[in-house]
Amino acid sequence: MSGSLWLKVPGGNTLPAIPRPRRTATAAADPMDELVERFDAFIAAAVHPDEIAAILESDGMNDEYIRLTYGRHDSFTLAEELYTRVPRSFPEPRSTPDPWKVSLTACLLRGVVFALPGLAYLLGAPLLEGPPDRLGLPAGTLTLLAGALIGWVWDQTLSHRAYSWLGLGDRAAAGRTLLAGAPAGALLGTAAALAVPGGPPFSYAFAAGQALYVGAATVLLVLGRERVLLAALVPMAAGAVLALFVDLPVRVRVTLLAVSLLAACLLAVRELPLAEGAAAALRRVRERTRGRPGGGPVRWRMLRGTEEEYAPRGPRLADSVPYGVFGLGTGLLVLYAALGEVLAGGPAEAVAAPSAVALTLSMGPAEWLLYRFRSGSLAGLRAARSPRAFRRRMLATLAGCLARYLAVLLALGVSGTLLWPGAPSLTGARAAALLLLGAVMWSGLLLQSFGAVRAAAVVCASAAFVQSLAVLTGFGQPRLVQLAVAGTAAAALATLVCLLLGRATAHR
Repeated sequence: MSGSLWLKVPGGNTLPAIPRPRRTATAAADPMDELVERFDAFIAAAVHPDEIAAILESDGMNDEYIRLTYGRHDSFTLAEELYTRVPRSFPEPRSTPDPWKVSLTACLLRGVVFALPGLAYLLGAPLLEGPPDRLGLPAGTLTLLAGALIGWVWDQTLSHRAYSWLGLGDRAAAGRTLLAGAPAGALLGTAAALAVPGGPPFSYAFAAGQALYVGAATVLLVLGRERVLLAALVPMAAGAVLALFVDLPVRVRVTLLAVSLLAACLLAVRELPLAEGAAAALRRVRERTRGRPGGGPVRWRMLRGTEEEYAPRGPRLADSVPYGVFGLGTGLLVLYAALGEVLAGGPAEAVAAPSAVALTLSMGPAEWLLYRFRSGSLAGLRAARSPRAFRRRMLATLAGCLARYLAVLLALGVSGTLLWPGAPSLTGARAAALLLLGAVMWSGLLLQSFGAVRAAAVVCASAAFVQSLAVLTGFGQPRLVQLAVAGTAAAALATLVCLLLGRATAHR
């Protein structure tokens, strides 16, 4: 439910303000001289020609304009020539606020909110009793997993689309997207659960509630209402903790589950921003177009039935689909981390639930460390004096953030194994698989922030497909297959990250 990190940063990207062309009585003898004079400070401080190309494109210069005006093929060719023509000069950076600075507490709260719904399974366990299914899993497991998988795919796609509208400054459009998408996702998740035969009767009602909750939680998390969601989960969480010590009646268990679900749904509807004043919309559009000749690279459409209001063209649905694919891939990998051995025919005691819980809880620290990395990249852009120095600085920042995340993940895995009754021991192979899977998820999220979500989605979905194929065919020893798949995926994602790491424009 994260979406690209830049979409959640107030103000969007961090490109500097560009001075407008000077109006002079006579044209310059060479348009290149005028361009050099206008962008002199930015060109001199650029670490790489790609930085200059980004500034040119943000100023509204497309390739056709560049060919007609400057006689160069495209923005990159022009940027390289400007980079060569102007000597390097690195002034001390001005003291500007860091847009990537976020509260650690807020990120940890998101991690807790991600993991806390797992207590609902503990509270509803007596209602899901029945003979194990044909795979040896507890009754109702496949029913709940089918609905959860659909939820992972749908709500990752939905949250990115809503974040895209928020990034454009249109909260009303984001609200309408969530209002239409969340119920549709709940229906799809319920339908997927109902399609699995043989589950206990209550498992289908539980799966429907699970689908409704995921939709409501998506709305609240996208809108930054983590504390509101936490308040809705308090009755269920308190009941689950109490159930560890007291045998609660079935009626009480169902009531606590229903109260938390109803509270989450009602609060999600209350928080939806569904309307925006016409004056505010027009003011937002004017602010976007101010200083852009001809509107620059921003495209506009007239709202039907009006003559004065304009709005930015909405995000394409195709841009959100890779986020759903990424959610499916990582969701299946987490599922196999917990149930891989059981699905491959192992005993039910082999369920490694603490690993799944550790990965879920670690998403809070992971998000905070991603912000810290982006903050470090911004500092690197300001301080580095050459592309090589910038790359070295980014490699050191990346290694530090990833090492801290893996340390947190390992601590959560060890603690969960010690506290979880009857959990299998965290052997060296299990710990290695957990850390490799953590590296896959963190690297994939980092690639999302680079704008390379398609590559991350392909790698994670391919890894999930290979592991699914191994489970279905009974190929190999489950732990070794998991190690091989997670290790290969981690290496592929690390390679992609390193390829992008030295590109200054990837960090914008």
